[in-house]
Amino acid sequence: MEQSLAEKFYYFMKLGRVFELRAKEEYMKGNIGGFLHLAIGEEAVHVGATIAFDKGDIFVHYRDHVYALAKGIDPKYLMAELFGKKTGISKGKGGSMHFYEPSLNFYGGNAIVGAHIPHSVGMAYARKFKGENTGVLVAFGDGATNAGNFYESLNLASLWKLPVLFLCENNYYAIGTRIDRASAITDIYLKAKPYMLSKQIDGMDIFEVYKAVKEAKEYIQEESKPYFIEAITYRYEPHSMSDTGNYRSVRELEIAKSKDPIEKLKKSGLLSENYINYIDNLVEKEIEEAVEFAKNSPEPEEIELYTDVFCEVCKNVLP
Repeated sequence: MEQSLAEKFYYFMKLGRVFELRAKEEYMKGNIGGFLHLAIGEEAVHVGATIAFDKGDIFVHYRDHVYALAKGIDPKYLMAELFGKKTGISKGKGGSMHFYEPSLNFYGGNAIVGAHIPHSVGMAYARKFKGENTGVLVAFGDGATNAGNFYESLNLASLWKLPVLFLCENNYYAIGTRIDRASAITDIYLKAKPYMLSKQIDGMDIFEVYKAVKEAKEYIQEESKPYFIEAITYRYEPHSMSDTGNYRSVRELEIAKSKDPIEKLKKSGLLSENYINYIDNLVEKEIEEAVEFAKNSPEPEEIELYTDVFCEVCKNVLP
């Protein structure tokens, strides 16, 4: 069981790492425009949490690439979205920050810090109202916990006893502002304690992430109550492609990179060298095919400017 999990973890973490490194390369070539936020270094949280939460509803922030891959979305459609192509997962309209696939219960990224947290509470309320016990996971960064709607969401989830798992990825920085310069409480899980059970975990250890999220999901479904996890992690790249990242020292980055979750898994003894080589080659091939697919895909037609801007169903209920 542990070995099969390790193999699954390695595949998706490696897939996410190579996908983002290639996206960075294509961005620098001018093939990808707009914003591009990379999650390199945070793969253990994204992959471990997604696999542990299985078929439940997931809402995430704008660093959404690896979550989408771990949910099972084909990298071809994600890369095409980054390229702004018609075949993209959001028809080329959403870009990096708005991956979305409701058929997989993936309600996507959100460009506004913390804006999706209330959405997740609303989804949990709807599920509970309909008698559907799927559970809802919402992931966000430490910066989002300083916003008012974060506390409003915790309050309502607790008050209405909703099955929401709040997952905070504490990578210590909100863009370029270090956590101790923006938050009076730097152990984020303490912010949630007045509302619900909460804990802090090592977000660089994928097995710890998986175990914590799996147990939390069982809790929120069985008790119909919210739960809060703070995962301590680190992003190796700057905030976005437009950021220099010069607010972090070389030494700080070296220490963080010594805890690389992918390298940690490779050294665990659970993966054979043959398997690692096989996955490394497979992933390179898959991402190369994804890039070629994106390059050869058509641009959206002009008429697409006028679609997906109004809910067709709403026409039946509006005056």
